[in-house]
Amino acid sequence: MNDLDLAKDLLRKSNCALVVVKDGQVLLETSDSGIRGFLMALDKIGKSMEGSSLADRIVGEAAAQLCAYSHVREVHAVVLSQCGKSVLVKNHIHHEFESLVPHILNIKKTDLCPFEKIVAGSDTPEEAYRRLREKAAASST
Repeated sequence: MNDLDLAKDLLRKSNCALVVVKDGQVLLETSDSGIRGFLMALDKIGKSMEGSSLADRIVGEAAAQLCAYSHVREVHAVVLSQCGKSVLVKNHIHHEFESLVPHILNIKKTDLCPFEKIVAGSDTPEEAYRRLREKAAASST
């Protein structure tokens, strides 16, 4: 079983929101959903994410930018947004998805996800990462 298949399998069989696999080893499984879970993954495994395979329940532009920032090799999304797909294509990240949607919405489904708004207009994955980190830091204080 390749890394992406292993990540997908673990995502399907568990309560996880995000699974990261590299060289046949599970680097991270977390039930923390959203961008906070992805940022936690970066804190925990950092540079080890480079070249990894990732399975995530929801990948919008924010998560796709973080995939590009961390040099993830391939992504499986249960739900992928059009903007997220564009970021993955632009950054030459192999991806697959179960459902493609126009946008990722907030929990109440009344507006765009706040993290999508934060990264909108980012010129680089590094800029998107910086914006998300600043928001996360401000939220935790």
